[in-house]
Amino acid sequence: MKTNESAIASRAFGRAVMWIFLAVLAAAQIFPLLWVFSYSLQKSGDLFGPEFFKLPVDPQWNNYFLAWTNGRIPLYLANTLLIVIPSVTLSTVLSFCLAYACSRMTWKLQPLVWFIITVGLTIPIHTTLLPNFIWYRFFGLIDTRLGLVISYVAFSLSFNTIIFAGLLSGIPRSMEESAFIDGASYAAILPKIIAPMAATGFATVGVQTFLNHWNEFIMANTYISTELKRTLPFSIIRFQGQYSSQYAIQFACMALVALPPLALYFIFNRWILAGVAAGAVKG
Repeated sequence: MKTNESAIASRAFGRAVMWIFLAVLAAAQIFPLLWVFSYSLQKSGDLFGPEFFKLPVDPQWNNYFLAWTNGRIPLYLANTLLIVIPSVTLSTVLSFCLAYACSRMTWKLQPLVWFIITVGLTIPIHTTLLPNFIWYRFFGLIDTRLGLVISYVAFSLSFNTIIFAGLLSGIPRSMEESAFIDGASYAAILPKIIAPMAATGFATVGVQTFLNHWNEFIMANTYISTELKRTLPFSIIRFQGQYSSQYAIQFACMALVALPPLALYFIFNRWILAGVAAGAVKG
């Protein structure tokens, strides 16, 4: 009897420790968002003080209006969507096809392609800026949205392919074999049979790629120089001067820029976790 009671007490203690750890982890993740939102409602002069975190006494909602107008967020938002939507679509579709070819088909160069995909995960973005800039200038892609789309797709392809490959490994091959016996081709099997069964993978890859491309600044700052073609991260630095900066409005810009990705992540959170877990277990 005492053994059962001690086992129950041990399990209860373990659950309590786990919940405390998860609560601390959740607080660590949520605190930066609350910190940005709180400081976005302050006056720029009130941000400097001994307090690490303080609630706004007199909320400056006008900061969001100034961030929206003076930060040119509508223009930058349109530019971002014109770049992110094609890059996410191309990256998702190409990585799905590449994962299928590498994990479900047998061909001569398959090991080499897998090696290239793996090496692609280890290449830092900074090492490619200068070579890509030279090539883009040669082909006339500097200061074009197409050049940025190509860069985004290239850097997303390796990770997305591995995620899809892990999901595809759990799909029975009998589904394809039955379709081949009935006379179906790859052009019919991929969109009608395989793609619906890998729906969690599309949600995972699509949302994660969207988040990465939405917040990207290094390549956008390198390849885009025209004001009318710049993306959302540039709205934040518009309030940074040589001798002083409007920090509160910068925080308001951060909050506005972060809002769409946060909403998208919370909407597709269940599918993202399911896709990552499936890819990690089966890959």
